[in-house]
Amino acid sequence: MKSVVTTVIASADAAGRFPSTSDLESVQGSIQRAAARLEAAEKLANNLDNVAKEAYDAAIKKYPYLNNQGEANSTDTFKSKCARDIKHYLRLIQYSLVVGGTGPLDEWGIAGQREVYRALSLPTAPYVEALSFARNRGCAPRDMSAQALTEYNALLDYAINSLS
Repeated sequence: MKSVVTTVIASADAAGRFPSTSDLESVQGSIQRAAARLEAAEKLANNLDNVAKEAYDAAIKKYPYLNNQGEANSTDTFKSKCARDIKHYLRLIQYSLVVGGTGPLDEWGIAGQREVYRALSLPTAPYVEALSFARNRGCAPRDMSAQALTEYNALLDYAINSLS
């Protein structure tokens, strides 16, 4: 699993050098933000089902044509799969918050996603809308501290950009 520590070490190793001062400062910054990331992960875990459902509802509200016959959200099976996928992205964001890097998102959520969605003729815009809703839904201090929200939003932005 890729984290800031493993990334720094692998990068230095690939260059045939020891980690530099800036490499170590990057690790130190990640460690300093660890409490905020863990707070965000905990708050997301406590509210994951609600956030995922609201995000799914927002996506379908913006793209109601998906409920039409033959579209990506036209059957109960398709609806449950779409809701599951949104929850899956949020869970990967939670995992990424815990490890302090984008590894879980990269390995289990982003690698090959565009090709899969194209092959299955699934639109990515509803997923972008769902994750954007989750991003815009967050509020400090109601949901979590400002720093925790910053960490959470950064990973949501990362996932949104990968789907865009």
